[in-house]
Amino acid sequence: MSEPLVFHYDVDGSDFTSAGQASVFVKRNLRQLGLDPEIIRRVSIAMYEGEINMVIHAEGGEADVIVTEDAVEIVLKDHGPGIADVEKAMQEGYSTATSSIQSLGFGAGMGLPNMKRYSDEMQIDTELGVGTTVRMKIRLT
Repeated sequence: MSEPLVFHYDVDGSDFTSAGQASVFVKRNLRQLGLDPEIIRRVSIAMYEGEINMVIHAEGGEADVIVTEDAVEIVLKDHGPGIADVEKAMQEGYSTATSSIQSLGFGAGMGLPNMKRYSDEMQIDTELGVGTTVRMKIRLT
């Protein structure tokens, strides 16, 4: 695989029932490529957590998954409110999700910590009132 493979997904922020669909498609595509099941699991978890965050906090966004010979990179971009305090948001259990979202079983404050846990590299670029871009990389070796 010399040229990177790029998979693009639009994440619908108005529908919790479709939340997580992009990570299902990614898992299927990575399986077809014959990637290691542990890599697929890590990518799927990181992707799912990012998708849910985009639905909860930003009314959706876009996800790109780039597969190269040595890594899978996930780029999640939204036009939501931005993250006011990234350091605080990275703490397990910290959440700004509303009680109605939490009553649905989401917003437990594990999204960003799990994204970091299951990726080898993670970078968050955020600007209040503009949006957030999260880049994660899972190395294949």
